[in-house]
Amino acid sequence: MYQWYGLYISMAHMKLSYVPKTLAFKRPFSIAHGSRDSTPVVFTRLEHEGVFGYGEASMPPYLAEDHPTVLAFLAKAKILLQQFKPADEIESILSAVDEIEKGNTAAKACIDIALHDLVGKLQNKPCHELLGADKLKTLFTAYTIPMDDPQGIRERIEEAKEYSILKVKLGSINDKKIIEEIRKHTSKNIIVDANEGWADKNTALEMIEWLSGQNVLLVEQPMPKVQVEATAWLSAKSPIPIIADEAVQRLSDIEKAKGVYTGINIKLMKCTGLHEAQKMILLARKYGMKIMIGCMSETSCGVSAAAQLAPLVDWIDLDGPLLLKEDFFDGALFSKGKIILNDLPGIGVKPNTALFQ
Repeated sequence: MYQWYGLYISMAHMKLSYVPKTLAFKRPFSIAHGSRDSTPVVFTRLEHEGVFGYGEASMPPYLAEDHPTVLAFLAKAKILLQQFKPADEIESILSAVDEIEKGNTAAKACIDIALHDLVGKLQNKPCHELLGADKLKTLFTAYTIPMDDPQGIRERIEEAKEYSILKVKLGSINDKKIIEEIRKHTSKNIIVDANEGWADKNTALEMIEWLSGQNVLLVEQPMPKVQVEATAWLSAKSPIPIIADEAVQRLSDIEKAKGVYTGINIKLMKCTGLHEAQKMILLARKYGMKIMIGCMSETSCGVSAAAQLAPLVDWIDLDGPLLLKEDFFDGALFSKGKIILNDLPGIGVKPNTALFQ
């Protein structure tokens, strides 16, 4: 667990600021649930005695959060945080934030991330060190290929030429055509994400058996999360790992996923941040489950936070900033298919534009 809970923060002197933004994609992003060309985010900043910690909330449609809900939650959190006393620990702070309202996981994550960034800076240590993660481990991240026409797929493969793993979005009647088009141009390893797109277990198994012959490493969320028995049947028969995404959002979901999925995909926006994400890693390992760490459409702020845990997992899907027209932060470096952690304290990010006035 954390090595930093001996550090206490005088909450009476900590100020929460936040600003909403919209992230535009370089090109439309299509999955089984639909297509988008942007996503709403809110950036947060926690200030304590002249030291700043930064966070991010990214809100894909299925989280049922948006600018108004996040801003309303943060307004309540701002008041709550002012009530804490110097003797309160990070765990107590985040537990109180979690109890403000149910849901609102992205809103909670942007506070968690900013708090971890702040604490790391106050201790002058990077979060990966405080989390016990090995910075020197080689961290290959997947590069996402959303649903597209053949020309678009070819262009995206070219954009991903430095990356050794492709994450391919499936879940439509064109699934085999998409994989066949990709295989015309590259033999790279593929991670498939069906986003609950396959409703029939027999059809899903047939598709997975075909995919296993196409150098596919795993399949994320092949069936709707409510189809628990069918998914357990599918996992038992599948020749490749079946990973839960929509079905496992928070720590409490892992117990229900045991025996149903081979592993889980942890995302900070789903699980309320780094604090709970680390707990999820420990519990999943206890149950012998594989682990992926992923992201939503996020800048280098959210992705650099998630990357602090990347050395502790089996697969990494942290390409969010690569798909954006503008990244508001400098953070973890992408180079030759890898995401490289830096030695800056906290989550290792700096705003590259004036976000907070």
